[in-house]
Amino acid sequence: MRKTILARYICFFVCLVFLTNCGGSRAVLWHGKNATPATVAAQNAAIRKPGKPKAVVPVYVATSRQSQNDYSEPFGIKRSKTLNYARVDVGIPQKHKKGEVETNGYKPDLENYFSAVNVVKYDGREAFKQQLNNALDKKPKGKREIFLFIHGYNNNFADSTFRAAQFAYDYSLNAVTVHYSWPSGGSIPLYVYDRDSADFARDGLADLLTLLSETDANEITVVAHSMGNYVTMEALRSLALQGKRYPIDRISSFLMAAPDIDVDVFERQLKDVKKMPQPTAVLVSRKDKALAVSGRLVGGHARVGDGSSIPLLQKNGIAVLDLSDVDGGAHNVFASSPTLMALAHDGSLSTSMMKETSETGGQQMIDDSGNILRGTTNLIFYTPARIISAVSQN
Repeated sequence: MRKTILARYICFFVCLVFLTNCGGSRAVLWHGKNATPATVAAQNAAIRKPGKPKAVVPVYVATSRQSQNDYSEPFGIKRSKTLNYARVDVGIPQKHKKGEVETNGYKPDLENYFSAVNVVKYDGREAFKQQLNNALDKKPKGKREIFLFIHGYNNNFADSTFRAAQFAYDYSLNAVTVHYSWPSGGSIPLYVYDRDSADFARDGLADLLTLLSETDANEITVVAHSMGNYVTMEALRSLALQGKRYPIDRISSFLMAAPDIDVDVFERQLKDVKKMPQPTAVLVSRKDKALAVSGRLVGGHARVGDGSSIPLLQKNGIAVLDLSDVDGGAHNVFASSPTLMALAHDGSLSTSMMKETSETGGQQMIDDSGNILRGTTNLIFYTPARIISAVSQN
């Protein structure tokens, strides 16, 4: 019996290895884990110059990871009881392909790999808020937006920071990018550690949402991925139970990409939050193999992002985009899909569309995006009330 259970878990973890493509080196900000001051100095003195990135995306980071003296990761997997704050200026490589985060485990070069061109640490909450307001002040009045990204399972600090920058860059977001980096173990066997860290990290995210609500931002857009949705829902639940509605109400839109949350747990979270940010939308896929494995690991319980609970989401005022047949429908399709990027740039995929509850809104989406979707995908959009439309091109 024990051998059967052990074999089952080994099988699941082997599946996770293939699903997450983690056979190669993990991302690093500057230098690999074996770097020393002497080797860094030697590399910096090398004849070949590093060149320039294609673009630089400043990512303002609040993290519940402990700070560490490490060239590859300034914040590690250990949990911090207080938030640490920083800004990472992420260099987008010259050879960047939309939807990808090109990384290696050694010193990245700016031609081929994402890397940090600068890191600044801030001393406390007020200093961080002032830096956000300074960045917002450079945006046009009335268009001062914060984009907050919360990563999922199996991410180290560099992985998730680079993903935030990639999403902001590829979707051409004219916003101040903020990233909440919670203490994921960044390792496939540490799934249980990550689930515990997700519980631990909710208070830090609640504090960050409170801080963001105090800034000069006109809008706050939140995008969470996978297990990061559990962290986010728990933070919203914690704020709601304490009667702190303002940080929740300040969220202009909330996009839940492939949420790795037990459906029963999600129902309880919704009950406690009572009123979700408007609009809230969930990206689901029946072809998300990572969520399928996650469901098996926890006894076969359905996940919110696996597409099995669309009526529940609609009933609770949540819009749904079914991405099962959009560019493969994989776990990271929210950040890698050329179709979604095209729709976002075209204006067809917008918060106003998600709010729409009339047939006109769904039909407008078909009319506006038909050329983009032709021969590419079968995207289904569900409003909170009912199915609006199915966009299908042969």
